[in-house]
Formats: sequence, C-alpha cells, structure tokens
Amino acid sequence: MELRQLRYFLAIAEHGSFSKAAGAVHVAQSALSHQLAQLEDELGQALFQRLPRGVELTPAGRAFHPHALSILRQVDDARNSVTQAEGETVGKVIFGIPHSVSQALALPLLKAVRSALPRVELELTEELTGNLIPQLRTGLIHLAVLFDDGQLDEFRCHPLLEEALLLISSAEAPDAPHGPISLRDALRLPLILPASPHGVRPIIEAAAKQAGLAAPNVVADISSISILRTSLLAGLGHTLLPPMPMQRELERGELRAVPIAPEALTRRVVLCASRHIPASAATLAVTRVVQTLSSQLCLNGSWREGILIATAHRPFIES
Repeated sequence: MELRQLRYFLAIAEHGSFSKAAGAVHVAQSALSHQLAQLEDELGQALFQRLPRGVELTPAGRAFHPHALSILRQVDDARNSVTQAEGETVGKVIFGIPHSVSQALALPLLKAVRSALPRVELELTEELTGNLIPQLRTGLIHLAVLFDDGQLDEFRCHPLLEEALLLISSAEAPDAPHGPISLRDALRLPLILPASPHGVRPIIEAAAKQAGLAAPNVVADISSISILRTSLLAGLGHTLLPPMPMQRELERGELRAVPIAPEALTRRVVLCASRHIPASAATLAVTRVVQTLSSQLCLNGSWREGILIATAHRPFIES
C-alpha cells in the first residue's frame, strides 16, 4: 500500500469521477486507474462501484475512507514536525467542538490561534459529541472538546472547566419556575433534551439514577441547538443545559434560566486527544492555547457558569 494510492483513492471519492480525480492530482487517468486497481487487489475488495456517470464508494470503500484520510493526515503531521521554519510552529489542526460549547469557545479560539500561532491552520468542526468520539479515535480530528462521563479512558484528557446545567424555559411558559428548582421537580417537567448518547443526556440520566429519581420526562429528543432554541421559544418544553448556547435569548429576556438546587447539576468539559496517535507540534501548541483561553474565559466571566478546575493549569501532555 502506497501513500499515492491513498491520495488517488481520496481524490476519486471526493470528485466521484476518475477523470476529474486524475486532473486534481495531476496524473494520467490510466495511471490513476492502475494504482487504484493495485490497492483494491491488495485489500481484496472493490472500493468503488462504477455508475453510468461517475463512481460511488462501496461499503468497503466507505469503511476504508476514514483510515486513508487519517493516515495521510498523520503523514502531514510527521512532515511538519521536522520542517519547522526557524522554530515557528506550522501545520494544520482539526479541532472538534460540540454544538453546546461552540458559542463560548469557537470564535475566541479562532482569534487566539490566529494571534499566537499565525502559521497554524485551525479547522473547526462542530458536531454532536457522539460523532466526535469515533473521529478522534480514528485520527480524523486531532483534538476534541468532550464531556467527562467516565467513559473517556481511551483518550488522553485534560480537564478545562465545569459548567453548571440550568433549567432553561420560555419566559412566557406558565410552568417556568422563578427561582431555584430541585432536580426531582426539574426532571418531572416536560423536557427537550439531546438524543442519547449525545451532549448532556447521559449526565442527566446518570444524575437521576444516582439520586434514585425517575428518568427525565423527555417529550422530545432534539440534538440540534438551533431547533432546541426554537422549541423552547415556542413554549414546547424546558431543557437542562449550560446557559452559553442560549446566551442571546437569555439576555433579551426571551428565555429564563434557574439553577438546580440544592443538588447542583454540572458537566466537566475536557480537552481530548488520542493516546495512540502522536501529537504534532501544532496540535500541542493549540492545546496550550485552549488551556490558557478557557481559563481566561472563566476568570473574566465570558464563559457563563464556567467554573475553573484546579488541575486546569497542568500541561496537557502530562494528563
């Protein structure tokens, strides 16, 4: 298996055509077809199905695709690690961020990386946490912000902060509480939550189980922050989330948020990387920026309900 075969395979998958892929990678179509045939022979599987117009990945091709992409990204990382320009960090870092953290972290992180690491290309991908985990596992992304539910041992994780989950409701909802609410009472309300196992859902279900309470009264599974926001504004139910994803609506008074008390409900936000794939210099540099930035956002109040963790100053490589 050769690196050029992987590049040709990915080009064909991207363009859906041998002729377009050949043009993109600057080789003759016959040479590209020959290299793909050799790759398929080695794997013992057809990777593409020929169609009247172009090609599409077979099931084997779809399974192979993330591995090919991961291998080439690791090769690029290895190359960049030994070709630093006068000590300046260069390279690309693909950073996975959950929908519910994006409002707090995405824009500040882009600005901070551009300022501190001008030759690092940062690509942000916003996904459900359940989708970020397999991408991090296979090397499709270099880093990801995840929520520590006790199931992240396969990754190298560094705690960033804790967030309090609040009961968030339409300001016009007749059953919206005006002050702190117990976890028991909150779970009895009609709730709109992310579908399991995404986002805060496992944390809420685990908290209910630990407290010996009934499962949350979920009336709708919605994993999209924008649709969840619209549903709350329409008065279709309540949710349990940190306030940052709904910050604008809370400031405008369209939504209302109250704490869970006395049993505070929190989630731990952690920065994760693979234990098995070496981190590039660019990846390590971005982790340091994330650590510093998350601390700053907590301390200056920009990350609402963000609570800095005592271990958050420790180097990521030691975690």
